[in-house]
Amino acid sequence: MRERGRAEGGRGLAVRGAGAGRLAGPAEAVRKRAPRRAAGWRRRCRPGCGAMRGGCRLFPLLLLALLRGLCHGREPAPGAVTCGSVLKLLNTRHSVRLHSHEVKYGSGSGQQSVTGVEASDDANSYWRIRGKSDGSCQRGTPVKCGQAIRLTHVNTGKNLHTHHFPSPLSNNQEVSAFGDDGEGDDLDIWIVQCSGTYWEREDAVRFKHVGTEVFLSITGEQYGHPIRGQREVHGMPTANHHNYWKAMEGVFIKPSTDPAKHDEL
Repeated sequence: MRERGRAEGGRGLAVRGAGAGRLAGPAEAVRKRAPRRAAGWRRRCRPGCGAMRGGCRLFPLLLLALLRGLCHGREPAPGAVTCGSVLKLLNTRHSVRLHSHEVKYGSGSGQQSVTGVEASDDANSYWRIRGKSDGSCQRGTPVKCGQAIRLTHVNTGKNLHTHHFPSPLSNNQEVSAFGDDGEGDDLDIWIVQCSGTYWEREDAVRFKHVGTEVFLSITGEQYGHPIRGQREVHGMPTANHHNYWKAMEGVFIKPSTDPAKHDEL
C-alpha cells in the first residue's frame, strides 16, 4: 500500500490506494468519520455559531444574558442621603437649586433670604443635613422617610426656616435662613416625605415644615435687583408638583467612622 496521501489545501480527507491523489467526496467523508463517532467522539463547544448546537446551548444563553445586561442594564441606585452629607437640592418642577446668601428680605421678617437659582455651580447652594437635635442624626446614617431634619446653609451657618410672615412676591409663607452657627429654633425643623424606607438620592421628595405644616415650594416668581432672576422660595399648605426636590451635587457621607470615606459628586 502507498503512504497516506497529503490533503490538498490542508482541508481534504486523504484516502489510500488509487484515490489517494483526490479529495474524498461527501459520502466518503461521512464513512471516514463514522468510526470516530461510534467510538464515543463528541464535538466540543467552539466559539461561533457551532456553539448553538447540541449540548453546547448553555454557553450562548449565558452570553446573551451578558449582552442584554451591557446593552439594557441600568446602573445601580446610588443609595440613600445620609446625615452629615452636604448637597444641593433641585426643585424638579422649575429646575432651580435651593440657595441662600447674605441678602436680607426688605419686608416681612427681614431675615436672610432663600431663593432658587438656575446655576449648578454656585457655592451658595450647598446645604448640610442635620438632625433636629444633637445626636438624633448620626453622621453617615441614612435619612428615613418621615424623619425630622434641619438643613443648614454651609456658607452662612443659618438654618432653613419658615414662619407666619407673607412671602414678598406670591404672598405665600416666607422661607428664610435663620440662626447662628447652625443653631436657631424649633421653626428650623422639616420632615422628609418620601415613599420608601429611606430618602434615596435618585428620588424626588417633599419637605414639610413641622411648626406650620407648609411644604417647601417654588412657583416661579422672579426677583428683581439686587438678586435679579432668582426665584422666590416659600411655604405652601398643599402638596403638589411645585414642592418636589431631588438631591443633586454634593458630598454624601457613607456609614463609617473614617471621615475620609465618602462619595464626592
